[in-house]
Amino acid sequence: MSLVEVKDVSFKRGGKQILQGINWTSEPGQHWVVLGPNGAGKTTLASIIAGRAHPMQGSVEVLDRRLGSIPVEELHQMVGLCSSAILKTIPQGQNVENLILSAAYGTLVKGRDHEYESDDYLRRTSLMRLFGLSGLGSRDIRTLSDGERGRALIARSLMSDPELLILDEPVAGVDLSARELLLGALTELASHPDSPQLILVTHHLEEIPSRFTHALLLKDGQIAFQGPLESTLTSENLSAVFEMKLQVGRSENGRWWATA
Repeated sequence: MSLVEVKDVSFKRGGKQILQGINWTSEPGQHWVVLGPNGAGKTTLASIIAGRAHPMQGSVEVLDRRLGSIPVEELHQMVGLCSSAILKTIPQGQNVENLILSAAYGTLVKGRDHEYESDDYLRRTSLMRLFGLSGLGSRDIRTLSDGERGRALIARSLMSDPELLILDEPVAGVDLSARELLLGALTELASHPDSPQLILVTHHLEEIPSRFTHALLLKDGQIAFQGPLESTLTSENLSAVFEMKLQVGRSENGRWWATA
């Protein structure tokens, strides 16, 4: 069973072609990075797979379910999304512990009409402890540092125990130490046999956790290259995608780098 199957997907916004003819399949056991320059369509593709946007052409199957054939709320419980864009939609005054707990039902607030079970509270406590958030539960999400906020959003995205987790630039804007803590947590998550499949959207090779297996390179809304990391993240491929002569390599610890 393919976890994600994208067939001939295209998407326009405001008359502008964002994605064109995307065909991509992700299998169990694979962790993908989606890489490309600004405007390549990375976030739009992630939003479609997560059920936050719908293609104007083509079809998308996620976890053997076709987008449009199941309730959005059900899809949101199966597919976790960690994106800083969510901060724009969070109600004023929402604290960390309620923001994380609400994800059990795919919502942004702790709903009065949802009956949370003891397992929900235990999972929230466990995730907050795992990501170093135990002392921040009563804090407004907007008062956290970038690193703390990033950890809170990842914890939230794992609250529903998803089978697929999409991370849209989770370390954007954080300092070096916060970035390394977050990437360490993602490497550990990818290493766990019960981990959800991970799809990471980023601009930077150095932000790819060492346990990731495959890469999808986008340019101008189309797939330029895709496949296993070693054969896809080459100097030639990255130079073509970013239109700059680049030297690409991998360190002994499994982390990637690129220089002009």
